[in-house]
Amino acid sequence: MQQPIKTLLKDKIIIIAIIVTLSILYLSLIKMPKYSVSISHIDKWQHGFAYFILSTCWLFSFFRKPQKKYIIVFLCILFGIIIEVLQYKLTSYRTGDYLDVLANTTGVLTGLVVFNQVYKKKSI
Repeated sequence: MQQPIKTLLKDKIIIIAIIVTLSILYLSLIKMPKYSVSISHIDKWQHGFAYFILSTCWLFSFFRKPQKKYIIVFLCILFGIIIEVLQYKLTSYRTGDYLDVLANTTGVLTGLVVFNQVYKKKSI
């Protein structure tokens, strides 16, 4: 069962990475509805999770070229910073926040750690 799933995802992971990137861009710039449930710092967890998914998708897209992983990590972090600047400059209903940048960066670095662990097991 695992082999067909791996084969299916192998050719599509770059498309998935592009869709994830565009989804994060879209969701970061639209006006979000207010939640009736208030959980302290839930948005930071959401940022971290989104950027974890973003970085792992891009890292696994290029896993045959592991020397590019730090470029991918840098670009994912830069993407998070640019999104926060765009929120601050382009929208009146969203705010750029350095804590969001920190949460984004944490998600990207967590994705790198997970990628390194999976890649290490593949090369054994």
